[in-house]
Amino acid sequence: MSSNALTNRIRRLRFENGEMTQQQLADKTGVTRQTIIAIEAGKYSPSLTLAFRIARTFALPIEGVFQYQAENPQSPASSPDA
Repeated sequence: MSSNALTNRIRRLRFENGEMTQQQLADKTGVTRQTIIAIEAGKYSPSLTLAFRIARTFALPIEGVFQYQAENPQSPASSPDA
């Protein structure tokens, strides 16, 4: 059984963008500050729509804000025999 992890750079990006507060980011993306706190802490994965809104706030592609890593990247499609 594999475990997946979605990580993000939101905290760093907020500080690189004029020390934006969590509340300011929440206001710009249309969510609550508590939602931003949970996403930043990795306790909540945003919807795809919200992930795009957050990324666009920082003028970055989604991959510039969020990173998805599978702990066990083995899959039949990546096998040399496939």
